Order: sequence, then C-alpha cells, then structure tokens
Amino acid sequence: MGTSIESIPPRPPSSLSPSRAADFMRCPLLYRLRVIDRLPEKPSLAATRGTVVHAVLERLFDAPAAERTASRARDLVPGEWQRLLAARPELSVLFDAADPGALAGWLDSARALVDRWFTLEDPTRLEPAERELYVETVLESGLTLRGYVDRLDVAPATGDLRVVDYKTGKAPRPEYADEPMFQMSFYALVLWRLRGVVPRRLQLVYLGSGDVLTYDPSEADLLRTERKLLALWEAIRAATESGDWRPRRTPLCGWCDHQAVCPEFGGTPPPYPLAAIAGGPPLVGENSRV
Repeated sequence: MGTSIESIPPRPPSSLSPSRAADFMRCPLLYRLRVIDRLPEKPSLAATRGTVVHAVLERLFDAPAAERTASRARDLVPGEWQRLLAARPELSVLFDAADPGALAGWLDSARALVDRWFTLEDPTRLEPAERELYVETVLESGLTLRGYVDRLDVAPATGDLRVVDYKTGKAPRPEYADEPMFQMSFYALVLWRLRGVVPRRLQLVYLGSGDVLTYDPSEADLLRTERKLLALWEAIRAATESGDWRPRRTPLCGWCDHQAVCPEFGGTPPPYPLAAIAGGPPLVGENSRV
C-alpha cells in the first residue's frame, strides 16, 4: 500500500522545480501551502485537459513517422483520458454522469488543441530524442534543480539541442512573457549542467492561440538564470526558517483554491507545520546554508 500525502510529515523544501519557483515568485504563501502544508486543490477542467493533450502528443511519437496523423492523434484522446482517470479516480468529479454531453464537449476541446498542434509542427519530420524527460542536477551551491521536459530534439548533424514545451493555454501578453521563458531557461540550465551543452533553442508551443515563441540562450543568459535561482532559493530558505510567507495579490488570485486561508481575502493560514524550525538556528544539510 502506498503512502498518502496526508501521512507524510511536513519537511523543509529540498529542491526546486520550475513550477514551484514560479509559485514562490507569484506568491510566497501559495508556495508554502503547496509545498509545505500540501493543502489539497480541486481538479480543474483546463489542467486535466492539458495533461491529456500532453499525453497524446507524447504517445503519438510511438507510431512510425508516416502514421503520425491528426486523425490518429484525435483518436488517442479518449483513451488517454481513460488512462488518466484510472490513475486518478478523483477526476471523475469533473463531470456529471447525468450529463454525458459535458464530457463529450470537453473531449472535443482536447481534440481541437491536438488539431492545432498539427498547424504548428509536423510530427512526420520530427524524431524526438526524449519525451517527458525527467532531469535533475545539483548545482555547486548544493541546490537541487529538477523538472520534466516535454520534448528534447537533438539535431543529427550538429548535436544541437532544442527544448520544447507544450502549453495548452494562450500565449501571454508581452508583459507576462518572462515567466514561461524563465521556466525554459531553468530547463536549459539543468541540461547544460548535465550534458555540458547549452541548448541551441528554447521553444514554447501555445496550442490555445497557435503561437510558437522561441529563444536562443547563451552561457551568460544561463548564468544569470542560475544566479536568480540561487537568490530565489535563499529567499525560500529564509521564509522556511522564519515562518514568514507573505501573500501577494495578483490577477491570478481569482483561480486560487486557497482564498479561504489567505489574509488577502480575510482568511487565516493554518498553523505553520514547521514552527519548530522557525526562529531556530539556520538550517544545515542538503540545499541549506552551512
């Protein structure tokens, strides 16, 4: 029998992923509630659809190049939904059994995103080196970085790396474009540290709007990303030790599941589960200051 999240005692953060880094930059309290308190969050139709579409785009490359058609990809959608539902039965609450049309419409919306991908890339001309690649590295500072790369392409002639990430939403307005590209720079930094090669291109594929954004990083860019991550980690460690996790109101608060315990909305956070650490001596150990 597996161990439930609820039975795992809270512990200080020990690594950093792109999504958790984004959480802390957006709202330190959100980071705490997700990483330390591990409060449950309701499943969402959009996030679940994104998971299904990602699975379809990954599985499509199991087929020979000539068979990677839009029709085949659309046909994979219901099966990937059933596979996900079997792994996560709690997702059944997303749809009312008395309204089969809701599920059918949602599956159609996933198929539409898959169809749009074929207008942006040609899978018959692609042979990914890796799909859903887990990457992890430990920086000289001791900070562990980890995450999953949707697709890694390697040019046969030159060995150049292209890091590709699928987004099922729309491309952000220019003033909000830094966050997703920071995520890509995170992956590029990890791959550079792992393989000794700076990725040639970072590519964001937005299926919701049909946009493809690219960026070609340099070593200097990735060194700046590393410095930013180290500063971010120091801020996380300081908050862990002090217990001071400030909420930050942003336009995304409307989609947050934790408004009931957020001071910005009149709520009170639960007791800090690492209170024994807060106010004590600096943390010592993996990824901590020594």
